[in-house]
Amino acid sequence: MDNNLSFQKKDDLSIVLCGQAGQGIQTVEYLLTRIFKLSGYNVFATKEYMSRIRGGTNSTEIRVSSGSVRASVSRIDILIPLNQGAIQHVEKRISPQTIILAEKEVIGDDFDQSRHKFIDVPFTKTASAIGNKIYSNVVAAGTIAGLFGIELQTVSKYVKQFFSAKTDDVVQKNLAAVREGFNLGAGLVNSSKIKINIRNDVYVKDQILLSGGEAVALGAIAGGCNFISSYPMSPSTSVLVFLAKQAKDFDIIAEQAEDEIAAMNMAIGAWYAGARAMVTTSGGGFALMTEGLSLAGMVESPIVIHLAQRPGPATGLPTRTEQADLELALYAGHGEFPRIVLTPGKIEDAFYLTQKAFNLADKYQVPVFILTDQYFVDSYYNTACLDLSETNIEKHIIKTAVDYKRYKLTANGISPRGIPGFGEGLVVVDSDEHDEAGHITEDLDLRTEMVDKRLKKLELLKNETIPPELAGPEDYKNLVVCWGSTYDIVREAVKKLGRDDIAFLHFKQVYPLPSETSNYLQKAQRTIMVENNATSQFAKLIKLHTGIDIKDKILKYNGSSFYVEELAEKLNELLN
Repeated sequence: MDNNLSFQKKDDLSIVLCGQAGQGIQTVEYLLTRIFKLSGYNVFATKEYMSRIRGGTNSTEIRVSSGSVRASVSRIDILIPLNQGAIQHVEKRISPQTIILAEKEVIGDDFDQSRHKFIDVPFTKTASAIGNKIYSNVVAAGTIAGLFGIELQTVSKYVKQFFSAKTDDVVQKNLAAVREGFNLGAGLVNSSKIKINIRNDVYVKDQILLSGGEAVALGAIAGGCNFISSYPMSPSTSVLVFLAKQAKDFDIIAEQAEDEIAAMNMAIGAWYAGARAMVTTSGGGFALMTEGLSLAGMVESPIVIHLAQRPGPATGLPTRTEQADLELALYAGHGEFPRIVLTPGKIEDAFYLTQKAFNLADKYQVPVFILTDQYFVDSYYNTACLDLSETNIEKHIIKTAVDYKRYKLTANGISPRGIPGFGEGLVVVDSDEHDEAGHITEDLDLRTEMVDKRLKKLELLKNETIPPELAGPEDYKNLVVCWGSTYDIVREAVKKLGRDDIAFLHFKQVYPLPSETSNYLQKAQRTIMVENNATSQFAKLIKLHTGIDIKDKILKYNGSSFYVEELAEKLNELLN
């Protein structure tokens, strides 16, 4: 054991807890992130987990910082392994500087303690003395709180609140567990085995702690969503769960459909009746929705689709992350019809873009995709309260007259949308090609006019695209391009390089491609694409629409997102 353990000069710590599914790793994550924020620390958390209810090995990373922190790092400063096999699971991330807090029985005999900073902490023994080893996770949470010198009253208050739905006996034992853990952590500090010196910020207390999934759900509520129909599928289910919990407060119908086909058709039917509906799914579930997507294209129904990506094909890695469904969202469905694809990078983006998605779908009567992924949905950090001042719900439903024509041929391609019962007109929709009134037709000339009418909306959409965000010097020589969830990772990696000739360009809308794209790319002497897929799908889209071929690419597709250090190293290799 190394007795000279200190984090005195650090202002950013990475804490990783690792154990089996069922050991309460997520409970520790939830408790610590909230306690840290309440104590004024900036916090970021993300997780990786196996597709198992019990067993396997999962880990959660919590970064605690004196400044804003929003991305995953490979570095582990403090590791708490809670089961045998945990050390091996994260072994590649362990360095000589990593402090390992664990019981000797847990780390195993094959682990060389002499080469690592190991401290024997009796999590299980302490929990067993309280009444059950199941409390070892809460003992671990208390130990971390004790290391940081967080007030025990703050810790105990939140633990009591968290377990308030349990019996009084369970609440008291968890309080005892966190207190004993707190004393263990404080003891390590008092004996100078560990010293942590991270500044906290009083303003953080007033911020909110939000995950990507919660931000999508809140954006849906702000967009007027009052109907969600979905079939549960990792990692998208958190949106369905959140909206179901808020259903009574916001008059939302939350329907767990029998399958994804039904879910999509229910949502289209809800829009037909005047609701504002969405579905939330992942790639395998959306594959079943594609016929329904084409139905939306033909009947010109608005629809909002949250597609949380995970690795495929087929079941792939069902609990891991990837950005490999961009082309699925772009080209899904048979026939030709316009769509919009939005790709939030920051958690705040997920809120504002989802809110905007409902207005865009309603205005242009097209499908709008919110494209996220497991890393984005399951990560969270503290952020300023969301600004609701510009989140207006824009409805484009008209009151129908007796001679109402649902698919009236118009100059801009947008026909007036009525709903049954609002006015005197008959609202006819049909999945076959139809005339202006909505009745089936096989008039081939009219068919051409209807296709042209629908596609005219694509030209309108190009005038309402969300421009990409440029960060860094405007006179850049090197430009890093990314989209979606890699935003904060790329931002921190570029900053880590410390160069004044590099900027990064992030796209929160990838289709229709913003018109500014070519100008940004042509200005750079060298362009590097960063994507979490194997074939650089966004680079292909850019080449298709601009003719610009981005040759330098950094791609990762092993089921995990980039780490900041990993990406910085790869960028440095390319640039040098």
